[in-house]
Amino acid sequence: MAPIRIAAALIDDGAGNMLLVRKAGTSAYMQAGGKIEPGETPLEALRRELAEEIGLAISEARPLGCFQSPAANEPGRVVEAELFHLTAPHEPSAAAEIAEARWVPIAEAAALPLAPMTRTHVLPIALGLIEPY
Repeated sequence: MAPIRIAAALIDDGAGNMLLVRKAGTSAYMQAGGKIEPGETPLEALRRELAEEIGLAISEARPLGCFQSPAANEPGRVVEAELFHLTAPHEPSAAAEIAEARWVPIAEAAALPLAPMTRTHVLPIALGLIEPY
């Protein structure tokens, strides 16, 4: 089965916090973002998803690379994420399928229930433990 292609963003506030979201009916926190629709570039998908999910309008974001991990909410599936980074001290407004959006100190994020993509790839990048690309 083909991977689920998504665009997602590591969003920090420039003060040591990262923005995490949790979808309705789930327990795992992850980055804001979502599925790339046919004909969309990853950045176009990211712009659309951030506006829909947390009310954040962006023009650009720095690409961090493409990463794969087990899907958090679709058992047996793999997520392939085009990951971006941006600094945006934004007050998120949870909408669409997002039940919660919150700022979390990067150093404390590992204590939360995290999606595999977040735990395996995003958090180590945010902590400076691995370099993207």
